Amino acid sequence: MNANLQIANVKIVYADLSYKITGALFTVHNELGRYCNEKQYADALENLFKKLKVSYEREKTIPESFQLEKSGRNKVDFIIEDKVLLELKAKRLVSKEDYYQVRRYLSALNKKLGIIVNFRDKFIKPKRILNSGSAE
Repeated sequence: MNANLQIANVKIVYADLSYKITGALFTVHNELGRYCNEKQYADALENLFKKLKVSYEREKTIPESFQLEKSGRNKVDFIIEDKVLLELKAKRLVSKEDYYQVRRYLSALNKKLGIIVNFRDKFIKPKRILNSGSAE
């Protein structure tokens, strides 16, 4: 089988929902620009999700990952329609640690797809992170 056929057979996880989320991210970035803080972007996204009638949970606490960890320490910025984790950043560079944080959250909540976005970039580039171990 040639490479083009293999690519055509790939099923994108939550394609429509991802498209809707990405559109909201671009809308907020266009409105607020590059130099707001994470909470300001989250507030603007929350208002947009309400307008778009997208169901979400904001700042959901992640279960403890080891014994004696303080509860409530880790929170995901958004869970969209109980399917997609959305992690917002507003910093110079997104690091490997940020990526691993989303992977940890996906595993802890048994979700299949996470999106991480850095609003500090001149042009945002939302990154999809898949959890192949999800039973979802």
